[in-house]
Amino acid sequence: MVAGSAARWPAFPYDATVRLSLLASVVVVAALFGWGAWQRRWIADDGLIVLRTVRNLLAGNGPVFNAGERVEANTSTIWTYLIYLGGLIGGPVRLEYVALYLALALSILGVALAMMGAARLYAPSLQGRRALIVPAGALVYIAVPPARDFATSGLENGLVLAYLGLLFWMMVRWSQTLRALRSMPPLAPQGGPPTIRRQPIGPPPPQQQQRNADSPLSDAALAFVAGLSVLIRPELALIGGVALIMMLVAARGWRRRGLIIAAGGLIPVAYEIFRMGYYGLLFPGTALAKDASGAKWSQGLVYLANFNSPYLLWAPAILLIGLAGVVMVSRGNPWWRRRAVAPGYGWFARTVQSPAAVVTFMVVSGLLQAVYWIRQGGDFMHGRVLLTPLFCLLAPVAVIPVVLPDGTRMARGAGYLFVGATSVLWLAVVGWALWAANSPGMGPDATRVTYSGIVDERRFYAQATGNAHPVTAADYLDYPRMRAVLEAIENTPDGALLLPAGNYDRWDVVPAVPPPPDATPQERENRPHTVFFTNLGMLGMNVGLDVRVIDQIGLANPLAAHTARLEDGRIGHDKNLFPDWAIAEGPFLKEPPFIPPYVDKEWVRQAEVALECPATDAMLTSIRGPMGPRRFLSNLVHAYQFTQYRIDRVPLYELERCGLQRPEPAEPPYTGMPATGP
Repeated sequence: MVAGSAARWPAFPYDATVRLSLLASVVVVAALFGWGAWQRRWIADDGLIVLRTVRNLLAGNGPVFNAGERVEANTSTIWTYLIYLGGLIGGPVRLEYVALYLALALSILGVALAMMGAARLYAPSLQGRRALIVPAGALVYIAVPPARDFATSGLENGLVLAYLGLLFWMMVRWSQTLRALRSMPPLAPQGGPPTIRRQPIGPPPPQQQQRNADSPLSDAALAFVAGLSVLIRPELALIGGVALIMMLVAARGWRRRGLIIAAGGLIPVAYEIFRMGYYGLLFPGTALAKDASGAKWSQGLVYLANFNSPYLLWAPAILLIGLAGVVMVSRGNPWWRRRAVAPGYGWFARTVQSPAAVVTFMVVSGLLQAVYWIRQGGDFMHGRVLLTPLFCLLAPVAVIPVVLPDGTRMARGAGYLFVGATSVLWLAVVGWALWAANSPGMGPDATRVTYSGIVDERRFYAQATGNAHPVTAADYLDYPRMRAVLEAIENTPDGALLLPAGNYDRWDVVPAVPPPPDATPQERENRPHTVFFTNLGMLGMNVGLDVRVIDQIGLANPLAAHTARLEDGRIGHDKNLFPDWAIAEGPFLKEPPFIPPYVDKEWVRQAEVALECPATDAMLTSIRGPMGPRRFLSNLVHAYQFTQYRIDRVPLYELERCGLQRPEPAEPPYTGMPATGP
């Protein structure tokens, strides 16, 4: 009986009750998550930033936010190119809908894969036993309102879920390889002439299936997925990198280790070389703009409390820990007590390549992600960046088995006692999920920027646009200043710099330098327009690609990105470049009455001189100069230097930093004394 069971493993030799309950759990959770996310569907302003880059890709301008300026304004490389691929396939379908449906599908897929991975953890102990597989951690995740908000936000959250769910499922499968290999007979007899056997039609036998799972190609596939982590989001390298290290430790022989390194590092290393040569940076421009290596612990703790308080997340944490303990004891001879014996594997390798190590890997990964974001200061969007740590922590208990007593491995009385305890704890989790799913979240502070700087981003934009589901760029035309910017561009055919005015219905206009009298018709027609505004996504998607869109934060503005982070700035918006720089670097009129009264013409003149700083000029040339082999190699060599480079946002201080001469004032300074004649 035992030998027969071992021979059939790991092809899911579950009782019909187990299989049907697992299928029902996945379908129900996927349906609830999909329905809940659809009820809160939207595309965030940051999601529209991604689409502006995709528009430039489709137009042949390259992966840039503004044509002619190589700035990587998107954090997730793979998400950008997935939408680009969707745009190519979708043809006339709006990019907003491509992003919406792709994000929703990937979010649902990620939760389903996590549930399948957790179910696979219990496979060895459920052979020949009757049990129900019920959702636990998966219910907790989908009940948290931000999880449903960011399932369709146009950001890479759905891709992150799908990636983590796939990696978890593959790691569990990898961890069970050694246990399945023990006591397995060889496929061919040792010695003697080879025999010719007719291959049966259908799937290979279980032994061959497991040998396939232990094949070098299987390891290469897992290493390839783990290596993609840094291209999903840079901080996920903490997860994918650890997975690769675990594989290298457990691998037999240097040949397989070399294969793992090649499969895991080929794409990330190739793209990093491209990034350094094309953008002149070591990491995405968004990480530079937000100083991803900086530390704001106090703000991070505020962000953690802001995420926890509305939903009392400590309550399901306690319930799930208790539930996991009861389930492990009730299963009898659990996987952490079993020793997998396979030829060629040492004790340490067996320990690393085990289900217990994978569970530890996911939990530690979740904690590391949480610590990283708390140190960074969190985010300005309620709950968004802590969804990844939460998902990692919940993955090992995404589903749990309720083992029905059979009187063989445990007395029926004790078995029913454990079933009762499991049921009570699980019902408590379900009750919390129902309460949390209908929670008002941040309440009255959801759409107000208070001292914390954190808002419920979906509700904020729904209120600001008057649209419950702002999805397309056109939906954001009702946001303050959006319709006015289109009118301002149309009313300035000779070109202009547009600065946000205090009045939401107009923009301050700084005219472009008029074309010379001998200008060609084409030069007169192609007049420069630049818009200086925070909300890059809605703005960039509502104007043409010939309009340069920059911000004071640095997501699309290289000058702002290379300024220092403000210690007391709003999280995620803690760089603030003065508009004087935008006037100084463009072909705009720089004297009154053409500049707004809040702009100091002396600052503009000082910024003009500061832009001549050799190091600043080299940095800007690296992303604005024509791209060729020489430029690519130069950027590759100087990428670290450009990444570390910082300028001062105050023009006068920047002149002092660069050792440049301060320009003479256009007018004598005011002294309070009457002017004297010659």
